[in-house]
Amino acid sequence: MNTDTLKRTRIKICCMSSVDEIRIAVRAGADALGFVGEMPSGAGIIGEEVASQLIPIVPPPVATFLLTCETDATRIVSQQRRCGANTLQLVDRVSEEVRSLVCRQLPGIKIVQVVHVTGRESVDEALSAQETADAILLDSGNQSGAIKELGGTGRVHDWAISAEIREKLRVPIFLAGGLNPGNVREAIDAVRPYGVDVCSGLRTEGKLDPAKVDAFISAVNQ
Repeated sequence: MNTDTLKRTRIKICCMSSVDEIRIAVRAGADALGFVGEMPSGAGIIGEEVASQLIPIVPPPVATFLLTCETDATRIVSQQRRCGANTLQLVDRVSEEVRSLVCRQLPGIKIVQVVHVTGRESVDEALSAQETADAILLDSGNQSGAIKELGGTGRVHDWAISAEIREKLRVPIFLAGGLNPGNVREAIDAVRPYGVDVCSGLRTEGKLDPAKVDAFISAVNQ
């Protein structure tokens, strides 16, 4: 097995909103693309109808992540079946029972559970979630406000906590939250994640910026 492939940091570009953005990301070398369903807040929200039109366009082997804020298994399964993504990114807290049920009903579909790193309590949350998730994504949202922030905040969280989580988990982690071409190398060196996830850090006036995409991927691959 090629050890360089194992060590390479995967790149997920989120908030896809058009065919042109998909082309930019794929041509630049993204490993995965994210499509944001209905959310209480955040960037890149396109909803199920647009997501279901864009996801089939993505060529293999690029992975497709559907971001959902649903916490009910039946609704999560229905969303995936309507949109067709090969990975579900659960951006809110979801019980082990729900994740297990989704796994049974959607064999072959990967589940990535988001843990919003707000303090040391996030370590225990990630350790628990890994039991029924294929990977953990560490982000910088806030679930305790009147309007939940479940991603797309553009904020950096405490990478020391993320590094501790990475050391303790046996499943891969993705690192998100305020990443951009200027700080992603530092983030990778600090946390050593399996992959990095970026949305607003690659955009200019809300649109995916090819120059920023190239700069980000170049920094990751240094």
